[in-house]
Amino acid sequence: MDHYILDSQGNPVKELDLIRWAQWYETADRRVAKDSIGNVEVSTVFLALDHNFWRGLPLLYETMIFGGENDQFVERYCNKIAALAGHDRAVALVRDSIQNPSLEEE
Repeated sequence: MDHYILDSQGNPVKELDLIRWAQWYETADRRVAKDSIGNVEVSTVFLALDHNFWRGLPLLYETMIFGGENDQFVERYCNKIAALAGHDRAVALVRDSIQNPSLEEE
C-alpha cells in the first residue's frame, strides 16, 4: 500500500520512508471538512494511504456520514477538489434525508 503525506502547500506526495510517514501521520491535521447537522456528522479526511490498492489513480480522500438515515455512507476520491465536492453532496444528502425522512416499516 502506498503511503502519502501532504507537502507545505497541502498537496499529496508519495512518501517512501515508512518512519517519516508515520511521524508525519501522528501529528498531521488530515481533516479536509467537517459538518454537523443535528446529530449527524459528515467528515472528509485525507487518508494518507492509497485505498485504490494499485488499480488506477490513488484514492487518498474519504467522506463518511456518521449517524442518521445514511449512517456509514462512504465515498473516496483522488484529489482534494473532488473530496470537497463529495463532502458537499454528502451534506446535501443528510439535509435532504432530514427534510424528507423515509417511511420506516413498523
